[in-house]
Amino acid sequence: MAAQAALAAPVDARVSYVVTVGGINVALIDVDFDDDGRRYGFELAARVTGLGNVVASGTAKASVSGSSAGAALQSERFQLETRANGEVFNVDVGFSGRNVASFQVNPPVLDSYDRVPLERSHLNGVGDFLSAFVLKGQGLDKALCQREFKIFTGVERFNISMGFLDNDEATSPRTGYQGPLVACSVKYRPISGHFDSSEMTQYLAETSRIILWYAPLGATGYFVPYRVNIGTSMGDLSLVLTSARAQ
Repeated sequence: MAAQAALAAPVDARVSYVVTVGGINVALIDVDFDDDGRRYGFELAARVTGLGNVVASGTAKASVSGSSAGAALQSERFQLETRANGEVFNVDVGFSGRNVASFQVNPPVLDSYDRVPLERSHLNGVGDFLSAFVLKGQGLDKALCQREFKIFTGVERFNISMGFLDNDEATSPRTGYQGPLVACSVKYRPISGHFDSSEMTQYLAETSRIILWYAPLGATGYFVPYRVNIGTSMGDLSLVLTSARAQ
């Protein structure tokens, strides 16, 4: 009963992350999250410093809104804007009952011989990328990890399967949280909208070196990523929580 009451209470939170590649900082991310017990909203802002030819410097903004009344967040609208190398890219996706109602990408992603075509059936029973990784749960247990997400970004459709790995503890004073964690394995499976020739898509689909650690977002009943680690040939790509505030 206490857990259900916490889930229904209004939430006003802000979390921040640093992204590194091989130990080098490449991006800073701030996320504001609000939930009045019935509806939620995200506002994300990222500043990318870049890393040679690997990551272009620029900015990104994303917003999500939807229903929080159920056991999981259900997005109704997802918007994204990125700016890099003088170019602007926008995505706007509308959802209705976990089905894609509309989507617009500007400039459009041009189809080619190796792009896997999106099918109408692929746009049913899906959600956005951000909402999938903010979880409701009863605690840091196995059940928190045992989930599968069907995600549509406006460009690509893919599945994310998670499984329980271990319980862990965050001890570093340089991060935004110290305390118990749960570690989850992550498996990425591309469905459509991606390019068969994409080395990144191929690598993510084949690697088993993706681990996501979750931490509680205060006493809100929500759980957020504490750390994400992806092994790459350039060193680990890591996202780490640097601060968290929740009311």
